[in-house]
Amino acid sequence: MYAHSPDPERGIPPQDYAAHVDGVVTRAIIAANEAARHSLNDGELLRLIVPLAAEFHDLGKLDVKNQEVLSGKIIAEKLPIQHTDAGTAYLLNKIQVTLGAVLIRSHHIGLPDFVEEQNRSEYVLRDNNVFERVNRMLPKLVQLHKEKMQPEKRMVIPDTNIKGSISLFSRIALSCLVDGDHTDTASHYQNQETNEPLVELRPAERLAALDRHVESLKKDSNRSHLRSEVYKACRDADTRTNIVSCDSPVGTGKTTAVMAHLLSQAAKRKLRRIIVVLPFTNIIKQSVEVYRDALVLSDENKEHVVAELHHRTDFQDKRSRQFTALWKAPIIVTTAVNFFETLASNSPATLRKLHNLPGSAIFIDESHAALPTKLLPLAWRWINGFADEWGCYWIMASGSLNRFWEIEEFDRNKPDVLEIMPTKLRKRLAKYEKKRITFQFNKTPLTSMELVEWVAKQPGPRIVILNTVQSAAVIAQEYKKRYTRSSIEHLSTALTPADRDKTLSRIKSRLVDKNDNDWTLVATTCVEAGVDFSFKTGVRDASSLVSLLQTAGRVNRHDNINAEDVWTVLLKEEGLLKKHPAMKDSSNVLLELFSKGLTISPELCTNALKREIRLAGSFSDSLIKAEESMQFPEVEKCFRVIASDTRTVVVGEKLIKKLENHDSVDWREIQKSSVQIWGYRLANLRIPEVLEHPSIYKWVYDYNDFIGYMAGILFIESDTWLI
Repeated sequence: MYAHSPDPERGIPPQDYAAHVDGVVTRAIIAANEAARHSLNDGELLRLIVPLAAEFHDLGKLDVKNQEVLSGKIIAEKLPIQHTDAGTAYLLNKIQVTLGAVLIRSHHIGLPDFVEEQNRSEYVLRDNNVFERVNRMLPKLVQLHKEKMQPEKRMVIPDTNIKGSISLFSRIALSCLVDGDHTDTASHYQNQETNEPLVELRPAERLAALDRHVESLKKDSNRSHLRSEVYKACRDADTRTNIVSCDSPVGTGKTTAVMAHLLSQAAKRKLRRIIVVLPFTNIIKQSVEVYRDALVLSDENKEHVVAELHHRTDFQDKRSRQFTALWKAPIIVTTAVNFFETLASNSPATLRKLHNLPGSAIFIDESHAALPTKLLPLAWRWINGFADEWGCYWIMASGSLNRFWEIEEFDRNKPDVLEIMPTKLRKRLAKYEKKRITFQFNKTPLTSMELVEWVAKQPGPRIVILNTVQSAAVIAQEYKKRYTRSSIEHLSTALTPADRDKTLSRIKSRLVDKNDNDWTLVATTCVEAGVDFSFKTGVRDASSLVSLLQTAGRVNRHDNINAEDVWTVLLKEEGLLKKHPAMKDSSNVLLELFSKGLTISPELCTNALKREIRLAGSFSDSLIKAEESMQFPEVEKCFRVIASDTRTVVVGEKLIKKLENHDSVDWREIQKSSVQIWGYRLANLRIPEVLEHPSIYKWVYDYNDFIGYMAGILFIESDTWLI
């Protein structure tokens, strides 16, 4: 009896059914036990449900028709009999464990819409196409299973009321099962490195190492003394709640100070990992370098200690599962897209890593920019759920902190979110901020050429932040054409992480050169937060108030005496220059502040956010209702940090050939040499998938290290290719 078919081309035999089930049960139990250790309410239930679902998850593969394919006697693209229905039926009807049945039913197709399921009468959670056959064959399948497995007598449990959120429990439980299934399958097909070490957090030792690192950076200056105060205040803050905040202006050492606080809390709370969530993918490298320099101990591999995850790479197909980036390192640095869309998902491939979240400390850096306003109410529910039920510790930090939890639409109970920074120190830091920047508004809408010429007249070096990847590429190209390549730098997610790293290094070198002033960086929102840049002039395409304040953090970072200008500009939508529709409400709120002549300051953030959330109110309400009703597909569909369907696209012939030739490739190579591109663009451009790796695409048009894949898209959309 077999669980997976052979791969004759690679000489891999079919996988034995008993071996696979035993492997999945073993791995799923480990995952469930680790997550359950940090559960305040439902850990024991998780320990009982997951092994039961794991044992019977592939019961339907024992059907004789499926065995003909799995043994290799018959070649077919898919099994003739849908195989999850048998295990679902057994747990649902024979031993009456509905939660386990849900997991089996979902381990390939995802968690269901329970509103729809309730209307399916006798077919609830079942596949009506094989319903009668499975019911007829079930006793025989169970007998075969017991003969093959010879299982120990397992505890049969009735359904138990979940004390916490059933939605969170369902996602975590499915994660345990799917990770066991995917890992065992990938191991059989020799596609996954199974001996990558599991590294412990060792928080006390890493905190001591961080102390030494920060001490070595001290200088005899006012700013350095302030940073030392911030570090000590955060490190030693004693908190008893599970959610805290840190309101610290730019340039005050927040990256290391908050990490010191998290390591201190991890030691006290016995947490197992730290996850740093950043708003933009390009700032990951900077944070990762700091953490690897400061936290990796002498006997460790830095990549195993601090993992950098630039974007989601979650693959369902068994040939590509080894490229899925999992949350297994003790310190993980990732994006808000990766993190929050995992929490929202009903997809098995995406949820596969979620069981590693319980018992973690999570640092939402630049929390004002982590999510679109309309998604914040539901995200706040998840944050509270993981804090109250699964042993997670959260810190919301920003240089322009909007305390969204104080708005009634988020939580009428207004939870006790403590500020770890002492009030007196915060006030002293705020005084410095007011002397750095003057906010200006150019109310005349500009074309691409007009914007380039206007920007070039401002004191340099200059930073220009635009709302879309395409607009940034268009302006960068126009600037290069109007002036010279040396006068312009470009940074956006159109570049691979490897090329972004090179561009970042070049920008930092130019900023240090005091004789190199007449140049401009054109970028997307990916640089408005968390990057250690200091330009002479800032220009921001009209967006939200908090985005404007964060742009100000990239200008005149170290001079608290002579204020510099940060401009808000309006663009004319023309040609290839596009406005971002999702920015409409937030930019209107900002423009209203300018029209009223109000002084732009962080104190306006929470009220501005209140205006935005009320404009998006109906959407937020419907999303929360879908979560409460356990309409998992609807939640995944609507909770999009980036409002588009993006896919992983590999750039570079060398890596593509390695993938297609089945050469050794790990998930880190995929991360560094790929980009995320909208699904509709891939369809329109007919971008092919990499051979043998469904859902991984290969870029076949122009790409360069200046504007990335936009080189190919602008060439096509400008109709130049028709000439």
